[in-house]
Amino acid sequence: MKKLITSESVNMGHPDKTCDIIADSFLDEALKQDPNSQMAVECAIKNNKLFIYGEATTKAKIDYDKIAKEVLKDVGYDAEKFKIIKEISKQSPDIYQAVVKDELAAGDQGMVYGYATNETKEYMPLPIVVSHKLMKKFDELRRKNKNYFADAKAQVTVEYDENKPVRIDTVLISVSHKDTLTYYKIQKQIAEEVVEPVLEEYKKLLKKVRVLINPSGKFTIWGSYGDSGCVGRKIVVDTYGGVGRVGGGCFSSKNATKVDRSGAYYARYVAKNIVAHEFADRCEIQVSYAIGMTEPISINIETFGTEKVTIEEIYKYVNKNFNFSPSNMIAELDLLKPIYKQTACFGHFGREEFPWEHIKTQKLTK
Repeated sequence: MKKLITSESVNMGHPDKTCDIIADSFLDEALKQDPNSQMAVECAIKNNKLFIYGEATTKAKIDYDKIAKEVLKDVGYDAEKFKIIKEISKQSPDIYQAVVKDELAAGDQGMVYGYATNETKEYMPLPIVVSHKLMKKFDELRRKNKNYFADAKAQVTVEYDENKPVRIDTVLISVSHKDTLTYYKIQKQIAEEVVEPVLEEYKKLLKKVRVLINPSGKFTIWGSYGDSGCVGRKIVVDTYGGVGRVGGGCFSSKNATKVDRSGAYYARYVAKNIVAHEFADRCEIQVSYAIGMTEPISINIETFGTEKVTIEEIYKYVNKNFNFSPSNMIAELDLLKPIYKQTACFGHFGREEFPWEHIKTQKLTK
């Protein structure tokens, strides 16, 4: 059966993504100074106002204003014109005593998902992979060509036949720009310098591709002046583009005791290993946690009928090789390091620089 699946990505100038990057920059600074920091400092942006708020229990001395302005400048704003408003307190002692004890416990209740598919070399759904690549390529362009601003979105529709990608159907990209650029110039430049270089990798899937560039015709009011933004509103962009399910919480701003983040990373790690070792073509894992408990409440593995061995054997493999306790996830994936700013744009998954993307190399028995 044929079907169309669409995913999107956004660049760092999208106000939601700007906030994600700022929040994860705070987290990285805290972890540099104090790896045991308990952080959940978020922000929201509108026009030239940035609101910074949340909880931080840390020994680190964090210059929130300086860090925020560095990100704003990198995005392309005149950072000195921003008014910054802060409301930050320590983490609730009720939460702290439930989490920080002899063995680290989950920092909240909730469920998380991990997903992997063998349809791409990244073990990710093709639509989100291509969407992220388009945004990365555009970001390269806007940094060298000042006629473009950092606010942009890409959307890719792929045709599937029997759950395998067979054709890229539509590429949609909207980019912010100076009002001196003509519509023709934008379309030509984005097609030649962004879309075509990315699609070159997927020649076998390029049959009657529809390409839409700035269909609104004009995108000169960008970022926080055209929209508001806040942390955690792009969790589908951050994960699997709507193909794999997502849990109840976002990633950005949260340190690793928050299982919304560490649990989702570990679930992706396990799902990717299941697919990479050819136990299944696709795999989705759901894990649930209770605040203050050191082991998950439940683990469910779904392979969508693509398993090469029995489901019982897959559970046995997971139980033998992986441990979903917060303390182990943090240790095994080395999650106390300041690596989070770089996760905040272009997706948290499918990028080899992150430890949750590694494939276990030891010999495994199916």
